[in-house]
Amino acid sequence: MALLDAFRRRDQNTRTAWGYTFQLTPDHLTPEQSHPLKHSYDRLGEECLDRLNDLEPPALHKTNSPKRDLYTLLERHHTVDPKLQELWDQVHTIPDWVNWNQISRGQEVFYRYGGATLTGLAYQSLLGGMGANRVVETLTRTGGFSTKVARHRLFETTQHILECTRSLESIKPGGAGFASSIRVRLLHAAVRQRILKLTKTRPEYYSVDKWGVPINDLDCIATIGTFSATIIWLSLPRQGIFLRQREIEDYIALWRLVAWYTGTPTVFFESPRRARVTMESLLLYEINPTETSKVLAGNIIRCLESQPPAYASRSFLEVSARWLNGNELCDALGLGRPSIYYWALMAGQCLFFMSICYVYRSFDYLDKRKIAALRRIFWFVIVEGRHGLGEESVFDFKYVPDYHVKTDPADPNESGLKEHGVERRNLKALLVGITVLGTVTTFSLWASVQVCKRFID
Repeated sequence: MALLDAFRRRDQNTRTAWGYTFQLTPDHLTPEQSHPLKHSYDRLGEECLDRLNDLEPPALHKTNSPKRDLYTLLERHHTVDPKLQELWDQVHTIPDWVNWNQISRGQEVFYRYGGATLTGLAYQSLLGGMGANRVVETLTRTGGFSTKVARHRLFETTQHILECTRSLESIKPGGAGFASSIRVRLLHAAVRQRILKLTKTRPEYYSVDKWGVPINDLDCIATIGTFSATIIWLSLPRQGIFLRQREIEDYIALWRLVAWYTGTPTVFFESPRRARVTMESLLLYEINPTETSKVLAGNIIRCLESQPPAYASRSFLEVSARWLNGNELCDALGLGRPSIYYWALMAGQCLFFMSICYVYRSFDYLDKRKIAALRRIFWFVIVEGRHGLGEESVFDFKYVPDYHVKTDPADPNESGLKEHGVERRNLKALLVGITVLGTVTTFSLWASVQVCKRFID
Protein backbone atom coordinates (compact mmCIF):
# COMPACT_ATOMS: atom_id res chain seq x y z
CA MET A 1 0.00 0.00 0.00
CA ALA A 2 2.87 2.36 0.84
CA LEU A 3 4.40 1.62 -2.58
CA LEU A 4 1.14 2.51 -4.32
CA ASP A 5 0.85 5.71 -2.27
CA ALA A 6 4.18 6.89 -3.67
CA PHE A 7 2.57 7.19 -7.13
CA ARG A 8 -0.61 8.97 -6.01
CA ARG A 9 -1.40 12.53 -7.02
CA ARG A 10 -0.82 14.86 -4.10
CA ASP A 11 -2.22 18.34 -3.63
CA GLN A 12 -3.75 20.53 -0.92
CA ASN A 13 -6.58 18.00 -0.49
CA THR A 14 -4.33 14.97 0.04
CA ARG A 15 -4.57 13.49 3.52
CA THR A 16 -2.71 10.60 5.12
CA ALA A 17 -4.18 8.98 8.22
CA TRP A 18 -2.32 6.11 9.85
CA GLY A 19 -0.64 5.02 6.63
CA TYR A 20 -3.73 5.39 4.43
CA THR A 21 -3.68 8.19 1.82
CA PHE A 22 -6.78 9.64 0.16
CA GLN A 23 -8.19 12.82 -1.36
CA LEU A 24 -10.40 14.91 0.92
CA THR A 25 -13.63 15.97 -0.81
CA PRO A 26 -16.79 17.90 0.14
CA ASP A 27 -18.44 14.49 0.64
CA HIS A 28 -16.23 13.67 3.62
CA LEU A 29 -17.60 14.30 7.11
CA THR A 30 -16.04 17.19 8.97
CA PRO A 31 -15.65 17.19 12.78
CA GLU A 32 -18.44 19.75 12.95
CA GLN A 33 -20.77 17.54 10.93
CA SER A 34 -19.99 14.41 12.94
CA HIS A 35 -20.29 16.07 16.36
CA PRO A 36 -24.12 15.87 16.58
CA LEU A 37 -23.87 12.14 15.85
CA LYS A 38 -21.92 11.72 19.10
CA HIS A 39 -24.99 12.85 21.03
CA SER A 40 -27.73 11.13 19.04
CA TYR A 41 -28.59 7.46 19.49
CA ASP A 42 -31.25 4.78 19.05
CA ARG A 43 -33.95 6.19 21.32
CA LEU A 44 -36.57 3.68 20.18
CA GLY A 45 -34.33 0.79 21.21
CA GLU A 46 -33.79 2.30 24.63
CA GLU A 47 -37.48 3.01 25.17
CA CYS A 48 -38.26 -0.60 24.27
CA LEU A 49 -35.63 -1.84 26.70
CA ASP A 50 -37.41 0.11 29.46
CA ARG A 51 -40.70 -1.52 28.52
CA LEU A 52 -39.16 -5.01 28.54
CA ASN A 53 -37.55 -4.36 31.92
CA ASP A 54 -40.94 -3.33 33.31
CA LEU A 55 -42.64 -6.41 31.89
CA GLU A 56 -39.91 -8.86 32.92
CA PRO A 57 -37.34 -7.25 35.26
CA PRO A 58 -33.74 -8.43 34.75
CA ALA A 59 -32.30 -10.75 37.40
CA LEU A 60 -28.93 -9.02 37.66
CA HIS A 61 -27.85 -10.69 40.90
CA LYS A 62 -29.21 -14.19 40.38
CA THR A 63 -26.25 -16.20 39.15
CA ASN A 64 -28.33 -19.34 38.57
CA SER A 65 -31.02 -17.64 36.50
CA PRO A 66 -31.29 -18.56 32.78
CA LYS A 67 -29.75 -16.25 30.23
CA ARG A 68 -32.01 -13.33 29.41
CA ASP A 69 -32.87 -13.29 25.70
CA LEU A 70 -34.03 -9.79 24.81
CA TYR A 71 -35.22 -10.82 21.36
CA THR A 72 -37.44 -13.53 22.82
CA LEU A 73 -38.88 -11.01 25.27
CA LEU A 74 -39.62 -8.59 22.42
CA GLU A 75 -41.24 -11.37 20.40
CA ARG A 76 -43.35 -12.39 23.39
CA HIS A 77 -44.55 -8.93 24.43
CA HIS A 78 -44.62 -6.74 21.31
CA THR A 79 -48.39 -7.00 20.99
CA VAL A 80 -49.08 -5.62 24.49
CA ASP A 81 -47.14 -2.36 24.27
CA PRO A 82 -47.26 0.33 21.52
CA LYS A 83 -43.53 1.07 21.70
CA LEU A 84 -42.58 -2.58 21.43
CA GLN A 85 -44.98 -2.93 18.50
CA GLU A 86 -43.37 0.11 16.85
CA LEU A 87 -39.93 -1.49 17.03
CA TRP A 88 -41.32 -4.85 15.88
CA ASP A 89 -43.00 -3.21 12.88
CA GLN A 90 -39.93 -1.15 12.06
CA VAL A 91 -37.50 -4.08 11.80
CA HIS A 92 -40.04 -6.23 9.94
CA THR A 93 -40.62 -3.49 7.36
CA ILE A 94 -37.92 -4.10 4.77
CA PRO A 95 -36.76 -0.90 3.01
CA ASP A 96 -37.29 -0.49 -0.74
CA TRP A 97 -33.52 -0.48 -1.35
CA VAL A 98 -33.17 -4.10 -0.20
CA ASN A 99 -32.63 -6.58 -3.05
CA TRP A 100 -32.53 -10.10 -1.62
CA ASN A 101 -30.49 -11.46 -4.51
CA GLN A 102 -27.91 -8.78 -3.85
CA ILE A 103 -27.94 -9.51 -0.11
CA SER A 104 -27.33 -13.19 -0.86
CA ARG A 105 -24.37 -12.31 -3.08
CA GLY A 106 -23.03 -10.02 -0.35
CA GLN A 107 -23.11 -12.92 2.10
CA GLU A 108 -21.11 -15.04 -0.34
CA VAL A 109 -18.45 -12.34 -0.57
CA PHE A 110 -17.64 -12.87 3.11
CA TYR A 111 -16.85 -16.56 2.57
CA ARG A 112 -15.27 -16.16 -0.86
CA TYR A 113 -12.42 -14.35 0.88
CA GLY A 114 -13.04 -16.11 4.21
CA GLY A 115 -9.59 -16.47 5.77
CA ALA A 116 -8.45 -13.02 4.68
CA THR A 117 -11.75 -11.49 5.82
CA LEU A 118 -11.54 -13.03 9.29
CA THR A 119 -7.92 -11.86 9.55
CA GLY A 120 -9.04 -8.33 8.71
CA LEU A 121 -11.89 -8.46 11.22
CA ALA A 122 -9.65 -9.68 14.03
CA TYR A 123 -6.55 -7.55 13.57
CA GLN A 124 -7.88 -4.42 11.88
CA SER A 125 -11.59 -3.99 12.56
CA LEU A 126 -11.37 -5.10 16.21
CA LEU A 127 -7.76 -4.70 17.35
CA GLY A 128 -7.04 -1.65 15.17
CA GLY A 129 -10.41 -0.25 16.21
CA MET A 130 -9.06 0.11 19.74
CA GLY A 131 -7.37 3.24 18.44
CA ALA A 132 -10.77 4.97 18.58
CA ASN A 133 -10.24 6.81 21.87
CA ARG A 134 -13.92 7.57 22.55
CA VAL A 135 -15.13 4.03 21.88
CA VAL A 136 -12.61 2.41 24.23
CA GLU A 137 -13.91 4.50 27.12
CA THR A 138 -17.19 2.61 26.82
CA LEU A 139 -15.57 -0.79 26.23
CA THR A 140 -13.27 -0.55 29.22
CA ARG A 141 -16.20 0.17 31.56
CA THR A 142 -17.91 -3.09 30.63
CA GLY A 143 -14.94 -5.26 31.57
CA GLY A 144 -15.62 -7.28 28.43
CA PHE A 145 -12.06 -6.94 27.18
CA SER A 146 -10.12 -8.19 30.17
CA THR A 147 -7.84 -11.09 29.24
CA LYS A 148 -10.09 -13.67 30.91
CA VAL A 149 -13.15 -12.88 28.79
CA ALA A 150 -11.85 -11.00 25.72
CA ARG A 151 -11.53 -14.14 23.59
CA HIS A 152 -15.14 -15.10 24.37
CA ARG A 153 -16.22 -11.54 23.60
CA LEU A 154 -14.45 -11.63 20.22
CA PHE A 155 -16.08 -14.94 19.38
CA GLU A 156 -19.51 -13.52 20.23
CA THR A 157 -18.94 -10.68 17.78
CA THR A 158 -17.85 -13.21 15.16
CA GLN A 159 -20.96 -15.30 15.84
CA HIS A 160 -23.14 -12.30 15.01
CA ILE A 161 -21.28 -11.85 11.72
CA LEU A 162 -21.59 -15.54 10.88
CA GLU A 163 -25.31 -15.51 11.64
CA CYS A 164 -25.78 -12.52 9.34
CA THR A 165 -23.98 -14.33 6.51
CA ARG A 166 -24.94 -17.97 7.12
CA SER A 167 -27.88 -18.05 4.69
CA LEU A 168 -30.38 -15.71 3.08
CA GLU A 169 -33.13 -16.98 5.40
CA SER A 170 -30.92 -16.17 8.38
CA ILE A 171 -30.79 -12.45 7.57
CA LYS A 172 -34.48 -12.17 6.71
CA PRO A 173 -37.00 -11.26 9.47
CA GLY A 174 -37.32 -14.18 11.85
CA GLY A 175 -33.91 -15.64 10.96
CA ALA A 176 -30.96 -16.12 13.31
CA GLY A 177 -28.98 -13.18 11.90
CA PHE A 178 -32.03 -10.94 12.12
CA ALA A 179 -32.68 -11.98 15.73
CA SER A 180 -29.06 -11.53 16.83
CA SER A 181 -29.01 -8.04 15.28
CA ILE A 182 -32.04 -7.08 17.39
CA ARG A 183 -30.36 -8.58 20.47
CA VAL A 184 -27.24 -6.51 19.80
CA ARG A 185 -29.41 -3.39 19.37
CA LEU A 186 -31.10 -3.91 22.74
CA LEU A 187 -27.79 -4.86 24.39
CA HIS A 188 -26.30 -1.57 23.23
CA ALA A 189 -29.27 0.21 24.80
CA ALA A 190 -28.66 -1.63 28.09
CA VAL A 191 -24.96 -0.68 28.20
CA ARG A 192 -25.71 2.93 27.30
CA GLN A 193 -28.45 3.19 29.90
CA ARG A 194 -26.29 1.65 32.62
CA ILE A 195 -23.31 3.95 32.02
CA LEU A 196 -25.49 7.07 31.94
CA LYS A 197 -27.23 5.97 35.14
CA LEU A 198 -23.89 5.60 36.94
CA THR A 199 -22.77 8.98 35.59
CA LYS A 200 -25.75 10.71 37.19
CA THR A 201 -24.51 9.85 40.67
CA ARG A 202 -20.80 10.10 39.87
CA PRO A 203 -20.21 12.58 37.02
CA GLU A 204 -16.49 11.76 36.97
CA TYR A 205 -17.28 8.14 36.00
CA TYR A 206 -17.90 9.01 32.34
CA SER A 207 -17.76 12.34 30.49
CA VAL A 208 -20.59 12.75 28.00
CA ASP A 209 -19.23 16.16 27.00
CA LYS A 210 -15.82 14.69 26.17
CA TRP A 211 -16.74 11.31 24.68
CA GLY A 212 -20.36 11.69 23.65
CA VAL A 213 -23.27 9.47 24.64
CA PRO A 214 -22.09 5.84 25.04
CA ILE A 215 -22.70 3.78 21.89
CA ASN A 216 -23.99 6.77 19.96
CA ASP A 217 -24.89 6.96 16.27
CA LEU A 218 -21.33 7.79 15.21
CA ASP A 219 -20.00 4.79 17.14
CA CYS A 220 -22.55 2.50 15.48
CA ILE A 221 -21.74 3.91 12.03
CA ALA A 222 -18.07 3.25 12.73
CA THR A 223 -18.82 -0.34 13.79
CA ILE A 224 -20.75 -1.13 10.61
CA GLY A 225 -17.99 0.59 8.65
CA THR A 226 -15.22 -1.53 10.17
CA PHE A 227 -17.14 -4.68 9.26
CA SER A 228 -17.69 -3.55 5.67
CA ALA A 229 -15.78 -0.60 4.22
CA THR A 230 -12.61 -1.24 6.21
CA ILE A 231 -12.53 -4.85 4.99
CA ILE A 232 -13.05 -3.79 1.36
CA TRP A 233 -10.61 -0.88 1.09
CA LEU A 234 -8.03 -1.59 3.77
CA SER A 235 -7.86 -5.16 5.07
CA LEU A 236 -8.19 -7.14 1.85
CA PRO A 237 -6.01 -4.90 -0.37
CA ARG A 238 -3.25 -5.00 2.23
CA GLN A 239 -3.37 -8.78 1.90
CA GLY A 240 -3.17 -8.56 -1.91
CA ILE A 241 -6.88 -9.13 -2.53
CA PHE A 242 -9.07 -6.73 -4.49
CA LEU A 243 -12.82 -7.15 -4.79
CA ARG A 244 -14.68 -6.70 -8.06
CA GLN A 245 -17.09 -3.77 -8.32
CA ARG A 246 -20.26 -5.83 -8.00
CA GLU A 247 -18.83 -7.63 -4.97
CA ILE A 248 -18.19 -4.25 -3.34
CA GLU A 249 -21.76 -3.10 -4.03
CA ASP A 250 -23.20 -6.37 -2.72
CA TYR A 251 -21.15 -6.42 0.46
CA ILE A 252 -22.01 -2.82 1.34
CA ALA A 253 -25.70 -3.57 0.70
CA LEU A 254 -25.55 -6.50 3.14
CA TRP A 255 -24.14 -4.37 5.94
CA ARG A 256 -26.53 -1.54 5.19
CA LEU A 257 -29.33 -4.00 5.99
CA VAL A 258 -27.61 -5.01 9.24
CA ALA A 259 -27.37 -1.30 10.08
CA TRP A 260 -31.15 -1.02 9.55
CA TYR A 261 -31.82 -3.85 11.97
CA THR A 262 -29.45 -2.50 14.65
CA GLY A 263 -30.84 1.04 14.62
CA THR A 264 -27.79 2.54 12.90
CA PRO A 265 -28.29 5.40 10.38
CA THR A 266 -28.20 3.73 6.96
CA VAL A 267 -27.65 6.79 4.77
CA PHE A 268 -23.90 6.48 5.28
CA PHE A 269 -23.99 3.13 3.44
CA GLU A 270 -26.36 4.05 0.62
CA SER A 271 -23.55 3.53 -1.90
CA PRO A 272 -19.95 2.24 -1.93
CA ARG A 273 -18.76 5.81 -2.47
CA ARG A 274 -20.62 7.06 0.62
CA ALA A 275 -19.36 4.14 2.72
CA ARG A 276 -15.77 4.78 1.68
CA VAL A 277 -15.72 8.51 2.41
CA THR A 278 -17.34 7.81 5.78
CA MET A 279 -14.60 5.29 6.57
CA GLU A 280 -11.91 7.78 5.54
CA SER A 281 -13.47 10.57 7.62
CA LEU A 282 -13.55 8.40 10.75
CA LEU A 283 -9.99 7.21 10.14
CA LEU A 284 -8.85 10.83 9.91
CA TYR A 285 -10.73 12.32 12.84
CA GLU A 286 -11.71 9.51 15.22
CA ILE A 287 -8.58 7.36 15.57
CA ASN A 288 -6.45 8.78 18.37
CA PRO A 289 -5.07 6.04 20.65
CA THR A 290 -4.82 6.58 24.40
CA GLU A 291 -3.41 4.58 27.32
CA THR A 292 -6.77 2.81 27.54
CA SER A 293 -6.39 1.87 23.86
CA LYS A 294 -3.03 0.29 24.68
CA VAL A 295 -4.52 -1.78 27.48
CA LEU A 296 -7.36 -3.15 25.36
CA ALA A 297 -5.16 -3.83 22.32
CA GLY A 298 -2.63 -5.63 24.52
CA ASN A 299 -5.39 -7.72 26.08
CA ILE A 300 -6.64 -8.83 22.67
CA ILE A 301 -3.14 -9.98 21.73
CA ARG A 302 -2.75 -11.80 25.04
CA CYS A 303 -6.12 -13.57 24.89
CA LEU A 304 -5.36 -14.94 21.41
CA GLU A 305 -1.72 -15.84 22.01
CA SER A 306 -0.98 -19.56 21.41
CA GLN A 307 -4.70 -20.34 21.59
CA PRO A 308 -6.70 -22.64 19.31
CA PRO A 309 -7.60 -22.83 16.52
CA ALA A 310 -4.64 -20.86 15.10
CA TYR A 311 -2.07 -21.37 17.92
CA ALA A 312 -0.33 -18.18 16.78
CA SER A 313 2.57 -16.77 18.78
CA ARG A 314 2.51 -13.28 20.21
CA SER A 315 5.00 -12.10 17.58
CA PHE A 316 2.87 -13.41 14.74
CA LEU A 317 -0.26 -11.77 16.18
CA GLU A 318 1.62 -8.48 16.43
CA VAL A 319 2.99 -8.71 12.90
CA SER A 320 -0.55 -9.45 11.64
CA ALA A 321 -1.74 -6.26 13.30
CA ARG A 322 1.19 -4.27 11.92
CA TRP A 323 0.73 -5.60 8.39
CA LEU A 324 -2.91 -4.49 8.35
CA ASN A 325 -2.82 -1.31 10.46
CA GLY A 326 0.69 -0.01 9.78
CA ASN A 327 3.55 0.65 12.17
CA GLU A 328 2.40 4.14 13.15
CA LEU A 329 -0.91 3.01 14.62
CA CYS A 330 0.53 -0.15 16.18
CA ASP A 331 3.32 1.86 17.84
CA ALA A 332 0.63 4.13 19.29
CA LEU A 333 -1.19 1.00 20.54
CA GLY A 334 1.97 -0.21 22.26
CA LEU A 335 2.41 -3.40 20.23
CA GLY A 336 5.80 -5.06 19.95
CA ARG A 337 8.00 -5.01 16.86
CA PRO A 338 8.48 -8.59 15.60
CA SER A 339 11.56 -9.76 13.73
CA ILE A 340 11.83 -10.05 9.94
CA TYR A 341 11.08 -13.77 10.26
CA TYR A 342 7.48 -13.03 11.28
CA TRP A 343 7.07 -10.48 8.50
CA ALA A 344 8.12 -13.24 6.10
CA LEU A 345 5.52 -15.57 7.63
CA MET A 346 2.84 -12.93 7.14
CA ALA A 347 3.93 -12.55 3.52
CA GLY A 348 3.53 -16.32 3.20
CA GLN A 349 0.00 -16.08 4.60
CA CYS A 350 -0.90 -13.39 2.08
CA LEU A 351 0.47 -15.56 -0.75
CA PHE A 352 -1.65 -18.43 0.55
CA PHE A 353 -4.84 -16.36 0.72
CA MET A 354 -4.22 -14.77 -2.68
CA SER A 355 -3.65 -18.14 -4.35
CA ILE A 356 -6.75 -19.72 -2.83
CA CYS A 357 -9.06 -16.73 -3.35
CA TYR A 358 -8.11 -15.86 -6.92
CA VAL A 359 -8.07 -19.47 -8.14
CA TYR A 360 -11.35 -20.50 -6.53
CA ARG A 361 -13.29 -17.38 -7.56
CA SER A 362 -12.25 -18.00 -11.18
CA PHE A 363 -14.27 -21.23 -11.36
CA ASP A 364 -17.94 -21.19 -10.43
CA TYR A 365 -17.97 -24.80 -9.22
CA LEU A 366 -14.95 -24.31 -6.95
CA ASP A 367 -16.32 -20.98 -5.71
CA LYS A 368 -19.65 -22.47 -4.61
CA ARG A 369 -17.96 -25.48 -3.05
CA LYS A 370 -15.58 -23.30 -1.04
CA ILE A 371 -18.35 -20.96 0.18
CA ALA A 372 -20.47 -23.91 1.35
CA ALA A 373 -17.51 -25.52 3.11
CA LEU A 374 -16.41 -22.36 4.92
CA ARG A 375 -19.94 -21.69 6.11
CA ARG A 376 -19.84 -25.03 7.92
CA ILE A 377 -16.25 -24.79 9.12
CA PHE A 378 -16.43 -21.25 10.50
CA TRP A 379 -19.66 -21.99 12.37
CA PHE A 380 -18.24 -25.14 13.92
CA VAL A 381 -14.91 -23.57 14.93
CA ILE A 382 -16.32 -20.33 16.34
CA VAL A 383 -19.67 -21.42 17.79
CA GLU A 384 -20.05 -25.17 18.24
CA GLY A 385 -16.49 -26.43 18.69
CA ARG A 386 -14.89 -27.04 22.08
CA HIS A 387 -12.34 -24.31 21.42
CA GLY A 388 -15.05 -21.82 20.42
CA LEU A 389 -18.11 -20.59 22.31
CA GLY A 390 -19.44 -24.10 22.82
CA GLU A 391 -23.00 -22.87 22.30
CA GLU A 392 -24.84 -20.04 20.60
CA SER A 393 -24.74 -16.76 22.49
CA VAL A 394 -27.96 -14.79 23.06
CA PHE A 395 -25.91 -11.63 23.75
CA ASP A 396 -27.20 -11.33 27.29
CA PHE A 397 -26.14 -8.38 29.46
CA LYS A 398 -23.30 -10.10 31.33
CA TYR A 399 -20.59 -7.43 31.08
CA VAL A 400 -22.35 -4.94 33.34
CA PRO A 401 -20.70 -1.52 33.83
CA ASP A 402 -20.20 -0.53 37.46
CA TYR A 403 -17.99 1.78 39.49
CA HIS A 404 -15.62 -1.05 40.42
CA VAL A 405 -15.53 -2.62 36.95
CA LYS A 406 -12.54 -1.78 34.79
CA THR A 407 -10.35 -3.47 32.24
CA ASP A 408 -6.89 -4.19 33.61
CA PRO A 409 -3.81 -4.81 31.47
CA ALA A 410 -2.77 -8.39 30.75
CA ASP A 411 -0.63 -10.31 33.20
CA PRO A 412 2.79 -10.68 31.51
CA ASN A 413 3.25 -14.05 33.22
CA GLU A 414 0.20 -15.58 31.56
CA SER A 415 1.06 -18.03 28.82
CA GLY A 416 -1.05 -19.86 26.28
CA LEU A 417 -0.89 -23.32 24.83
CA LYS A 418 2.19 -24.34 22.90
CA GLU A 419 1.20 -25.85 19.58
CA HIS A 420 2.19 -25.51 15.95
CA GLY A 421 -0.52 -23.94 13.85
CA VAL A 422 -0.97 -21.17 11.37
CA GLU A 423 2.72 -20.18 11.37
CA ARG A 424 3.87 -23.54 10.02
CA ARG A 425 1.28 -23.29 7.22
CA ASN A 426 2.45 -19.77 6.36
CA LEU A 427 6.09 -20.86 6.29
CA LYS A 428 5.19 -23.64 3.86
CA ALA A 429 3.25 -21.19 1.71
CA LEU A 430 6.21 -18.80 1.68
CA LEU A 431 8.65 -21.55 0.71
CA VAL A 432 6.33 -22.78 -2.02
CA GLY A 433 5.95 -19.23 -3.29
CA ILE A 434 9.71 -18.68 -3.35
CA THR A 435 10.21 -22.03 -5.10
CA VAL A 436 7.59 -21.28 -7.75
CA LEU A 437 8.96 -17.77 -8.30
CA GLY A 438 12.49 -19.12 -8.54
CA THR A 439 11.43 -21.82 -11.00
CA VAL A 440 9.53 -19.36 -13.18
CA THR A 441 12.42 -16.90 -13.12
CA THR A 442 14.96 -19.61 -13.99
CA PHE A 443 12.81 -20.91 -16.84
CA SER A 444 12.26 -17.37 -18.15
CA LEU A 445 16.01 -16.70 -18.15
CA TRP A 446 16.71 -20.02 -19.87
CA ALA A 447 14.06 -19.33 -22.50
CA SER A 448 15.43 -15.83 -23.10
CA VAL A 449 18.93 -17.20 -23.57
CA GLN A 450 17.68 -19.78 -26.08
CA VAL A 451 15.82 -17.12 -28.08
CA CYS A 452 18.90 -14.88 -28.10
CA LYS A 453 21.07 -17.76 -29.31
CA ARG A 454 18.75 -18.35 -32.27
CA PHE A 455 18.94 -14.71 -33.30
CA ILE A 456 22.73 -14.72 -32.93
CA ASP A 457 23.09 -17.92 -34.92
